[in-house]
Amino acid sequence: MEQTRSRWFWRGMRDGLPIAVGYFAVAFALGINASKAGLNAFQAALMSFLNVTSAGEAAGIALLGVGTTYVELAFTQLIINMRYLLMSCSLSQKIAPDTSLLHRFLIGYGVTDEIFGISMAVEEKLFPAYSYGAIAVAVPGWTLGTLLGALLGSALPLRAVSALSVALYAMFLAIILPPARKSRVIAGLVGIAMLASAGLTFLVSHFSLTWFSEGFRIIFLTVAIAAVAALLFPIKEKAVGETGEVSADGE
Repeated sequence: MEQTRSRWFWRGMRDGLPIAVGYFAVAFALGINASKAGLNAFQAALMSFLNVTSAGEAAGIALLGVGTTYVELAFTQLIINMRYLLMSCSLSQKIAPDTSLLHRFLIGYGVTDEIFGISMAVEEKLFPAYSYGAIAVAVPGWTLGTLLGALLGSALPLRAVSALSVALYAMFLAIILPPARKSRVIAGLVGIAMLASAGLTFLVSHFSLTWFSEGFRIIFLTVAIAAVAALLFPIKEKAVGETGEVSADGE
């Protein structure tokens, strides 16, 4: 059992390493903005360590810069980060039912878009050690990037930081493409999700629907597309093994 935990932990670290590299570049720019908003390096790094959310932290920094109230800040964070509730519900279906509440809380701490992506790509039952391995490299990369960005300020040109952040988009493609190549259904849904997201963003901008925030858009599209996909392409359970793993066919 100990060997199994160790193997899953190292597997999580391996899969999380590209995430850490992408996080570092993005967090560096975030640290620069945090410094401009009046946060010192320690405060910026602590914020990233406790939150681990790019959109949420960026919005929080912007609000802090204009002197918003704590109530407004808390409500904004709730809206922007609400998508992680959906991700956590999905991940709860991949872990063993007898996983302790403590493990669930610790896994939930590290639920980000990217870690969720690599976790869902695991074909077997998800062990908590895998999540811990990914968190062990991704969170330090995110925190260290924020710290150095706040310390160095504008030492690096913003163009250079933006160029480095391309690694994060490349990592997203690396997460999406393998399952999309195996399933025409997934490939089609990915394409539909991209088109729907672009179309909805255009409508929000064109009609000035400022109340329809990015967080709400992600939640709306996730629920809508997932619901339609579940109705049209339900996953059929074939057999349940002695370990409780379920083999399924999504085609």
